[in-house]
Amino acid sequence: MKKMKQTTLVLAAMLAAPAAWSGVYLDADWAAQACEAWNKNETLTTKLAGDWIANNGGRGYKIIRMYRDKCGPESAVQLTISPKDGKAMCTYGGKPTDEKLNDDMDYLMHATYDDWQCMGKGSWGCGAMGAMMTGKLKFEGPKGEAMSVMGPFNAFLQLMDDIPGDASQCPN
Repeated sequence: MKKMKQTTLVLAAMLAAPAAWSGVYLDADWAAQACEAWNKNETLTTKLAGDWIANNGGRGYKIIRMYRDKCGPESAVQLTISPKDGKAMCTYGGKPTDEKLNDDMDYLMHATYDDWQCMGKGSWGCGAMGAMMTGKLKFEGPKGEAMSVMGPFNAFLQLMDDIPGDASQCPN
């Protein structure tokens, strides 16, 4: 009888819990969740608050765009990162704006779903440095700058695994 009560309580708790987000991996809603996660990550908000965020061409923000190889560049999503209250904060996550990327300060990254997941888990050879060196992560933007912030770059890649999504379909 005790085991039945415990099972009933567990099932009731599961039903009362909010449903986990289960949208499409790397779509606009996923990017909004990534933006929220960025702002809760102390490594990203504080370690990128110096020279990295200051390299924004005077426009006051940097752009990061990313997509899955299977879905192509037209499926890219965007994170806009801005200096705010002494931190590097994500101020937008969603579909890309019409703005052209500037290779001196903005980033475009793409990989297969499996490689994004490998990078997100930080598996051997899939950390930021390994992913760039092995070609798992295809990358356009200021590579020297990225190399100078490997710790935060690894924290960013962790978001790729932290935020789930359905990879069986491409974003609309």
